[in-house]
Amino acid sequence: MFTYLSSLPSRARILLDPGQMRLLIRRSEFGLIAVAAVVGALAGLAVAVMSWISQALHEAIFDIGSGERLSSATGLDRGTVLLAPIAGGILLGLLFLVLRKWRKKPMVDPIEANALHGGRLSLTDSIVVAVQNLISNGFGASVGLEAGYTQLSSGIASKLGFLLQLRRADLRILVGCGAAGAIAAAFNAPLTGAFYAFELIIGTYTILSLAPVVVSALAATIVTRLFVGDAFLLDVGDFGVVMPADYLPAIVLGIFCAGGGILIMQGVTFIEEMARKSSISPAFRPALGGIAVGLLALIDHQVLSAGHGALHLNLNQNMTIPALLALLAMKSLASAVSIGSGFRGGLFFASLFMGALLGKLFAYSAPYIFVHATLTPVIYAVVGMSALSVAIIGGPLTMTFLALEITGDFAITVLALAAVITSSVTVRSTFGYSFATWRFHLRGESIRSAHDVGWIRNLTVGRLMRSDVRTAPVGMSLDEFRKEFRLGATQRVVLVDEERRYAGMILLSDIYAAPREDSDETRTLASFARYQNDVLLPTMNAKQAAAIFDNLEAEALAVVNNQTERKVVGQLSESHTLRRYSEELDRRRREISGEI
Repeated sequence: MFTYLSSLPSRARILLDPGQMRLLIRRSEFGLIAVAAVVGALAGLAVAVMSWISQALHEAIFDIGSGERLSSATGLDRGTVLLAPIAGGILLGLLFLVLRKWRKKPMVDPIEANALHGGRLSLTDSIVVAVQNLISNGFGASVGLEAGYTQLSSGIASKLGFLLQLRRADLRILVGCGAAGAIAAAFNAPLTGAFYAFELIIGTYTILSLAPVVVSALAATIVTRLFVGDAFLLDVGDFGVVMPADYLPAIVLGIFCAGGGILIMQGVTFIEEMARKSSISPAFRPALGGIAVGLLALIDHQVLSAGHGALHLNLNQNMTIPALLALLAMKSLASAVSIGSGFRGGLFFASLFMGALLGKLFAYSAPYIFVHATLTPVIYAVVGMSALSVAIIGGPLTMTFLALEITGDFAITVLALAAVITSSVTVRSTFGYSFATWRFHLRGESIRSAHDVGWIRNLTVGRLMRSDVRTAPVGMSLDEFRKEFRLGATQRVVLVDEERRYAGMILLSDIYAAPREDSDETRTLASFARYQNDVLLPTMNAKQAAAIFDNLEAEALAVVNNQTERKVVGQLSESHTLRRYSEELDRRRREISGEI
């Protein structure tokens, strides 16, 4: 391989050698931008292929016309509507049984990958998630394809970055580029895709990440438009004019959307919890969920799939309040059951659809409360889409730019921004999580965003401690101790019992500062011991260790293998912990600012 590379021209060697490519990317922003453009093109292609497969499944299974959307199709066979989600659930159950033996580790999504693993994401797992998402959506479960889009695109980006041996900060940006391309292509909205990456995948906005993410979003949009044309465009039609008196109703709508988002997230959690507490095997849960979705679809097939066709159908259609309430309730229940029972997918587009329904529902009551409001039901629908989506998905600017790119109207965008901020603040104040971070919380993770906290977890006590610890038996006499440990030989000695378990820490200064009298014969070494019950564990991170040092006002502590055996394995000082913690903090700051 190396002989072959050396025989190539210098430019070709740079393009084929990962080490040379890595140097090119690190020395020039244009290198990372070029890779981001490739990632965006691949993301756009992935979105086009997945959408084509999903549509082909809908046409084959439900016998709908070419290009017709499932949720707005007419004349569907009632038996197929009932049985298709059940068949999809059975397929997912069989796939679960295969994966349980083949893939032991839990699958990581882009947010978790960037938060904990420095952008490392398994491409194999991403393909598996995309296939599960296609089965779920293709057989009519009430989930969107956006989860599969972002997972697959981010997995491709991570794999490419790994092959190029990119550093941690660049790899995290590249994963964000993959997600940006996926969302931009899915909604024909480059700004929405870019800020989805900044707010939800990378976790921060920097000048260094701006160009790659935007280029990736643009490239993905262009590639997808080449393959699928205007299939992803959201046409809201005529929407009227915004007046100053319309801002208060929009803010109130934001509060209602926040409440609706919390209820939907809690509903998904409730169904998942009920499934876990039951004796039903995870392999059978999707099929049971498919029964519920199929029964709901018999009442109104608009609950099937993500709801693209249903959204367009309802935006400019006059509906009665009972009909809106019924459709909103059924779509919410179908989505919660689909996710909670084990179907794979996301709530991005479903939240847009439900937000539009909630907005139109609010529009019918607004004239009786806000006399001077002039908003049309379509504007309320657009504002509701953004406000409910930010409550569930997160990303205030993401949803604001989505409103801008859907309508092309700045006045409506400002109106949506007011509702989005209200909804976001309300959810954070009362609930504290978006849908993704709420699910992390239920798993026991403390992730609130995609901010890089993985380096903190990697900076463990086990990596920082010294293993060459001076120890002494707890039963040793003071004279023996003084002979064994001369003043100045060390600062601290760890006491251990007969089974080598931790019994405390001795400061030599305490021993030699004590007066040497006849009473020494009655005074034991254990009487000088400190921190008998205070130890560190190797699995603790530097932040946790620093908090313990601060609480105890200790300069150093012993490290034991676990709280049960308490065998001494090392010692860690506060000064070394804080120095290494500060060095890593400074390193991350310089990575973000592009200094290294």
